[in-house]
Amino acid sequence: MGISASDIIPLSHARANFSELAEEVNAGAEKIVTKNGESFIALIDAERLDYYHRLERERIHLLLIDEASTGLDDVAAGRTKDARSVIQSIKRRVSV
Repeated sequence: MGISASDIIPLSHARANFSELAEEVNAGAEKIVTKNGESFIALIDAERLDYYHRLERERIHLLLIDEASTGLDDVAAGRTKDARSVIQSIKRRVSV
């Protein structure tokens, strides 16, 4: 669902018409509220917000799985370093 010009509303309009806006948002609309002509907040349905949060968590999990897979590939290919020597190297660089 895209945002149309009618979905962009000033804060003063949102204050004056909050109940009506809440009903529109609950029915599936998304609203961008502006303040001083700039985007300020978005009004979205609570279920859609939960959905967006689930998508974000899934994306993070996929990134972690990808990083773990890359790490396992590095170990299998022998691209490893001793942790103690790496930590000492970092400490030397920081103290300089």
